Amino acid sequence: MPAKKKSRAVARTTSGKKNTVMAMVAYILFFVPLLTKDKNDPFVKFHVKQALVLLIASVVVNVAESLLAQLPMLGWVASGLIGLIVSVFFLVLWVMGVMNALNGKMEELPVIGKYADQLKF
Repeated sequence: MPAKKKSRAVARTTSGKKNTVMAMVAYILFFVPLLTKDKNDPFVKFHVKQALVLLIASVVVNVAESLLAQLPMLGWVASGLIGLIVSVFFLVLWVMGVMNALNGKMEELPVIGKYADQLKF
């Protein structure tokens, strides 16, 4: 039986629209919401953590891909192909995160979202 996707319902408050905007901003500049009074909002904090894990994962994968490019012969070809596939994958995750924030959902991003809960701040 496939595992169910974790989803958390969000109760909209009077400041719900602003929190949605701050959650969306987290996917562009993850640290900006941490500098505002919304940093303690669970919805904003959830999306900041998701965005930070997405950023860390993309940096790690890009460094690995750059190292692969240093291999002689076909390293740069494999690196280019893997880089293209991984870039599209991270773009899709980014769009999913922004759409979840826009729609007021607290859904973990596939593959990497489970690591966001481990961040403590």
